[in-house]
Amino acid sequence: MDKGLLRVIGEHSGRGEGAALVTVVATHGSTPRKEGAAMAVSRSGSIWGSIGGGCGEEEARRRALIALDERRSCLHSIRLDNSVAADEGMACGGVMEIFIRVFHP
Repeated sequence: MDKGLLRVIGEHSGRGEGAALVTVVATHGSTPRKEGAAMAVSRSGSIWGSIGGGCGEEEARRRALIALDERRSCLHSIRLDNSVAADEGMACGGVMEIFIRVFHP
């Protein structure tokens, strides 16, 4: 894991804002990134790192913000098929399983 992501999370938590670490824990089929890819999400919605970009990453960001609001870590599946990204021509066809770890201030 990128130590810079942990630094960002620590800085945001230290300021009382909290942050989430989103990590790809499993993939099925074609996905832009594989297990271990990670990004940090601040309460304001800023992102550091990447789990693949596009609609899938935006869905992960949205889920991370919900997890921060609920103050609960969680697992989530992100489908990267035509139902998600057809309008952008970015359908990989696979599924990414992500773990969202919430860090409270």
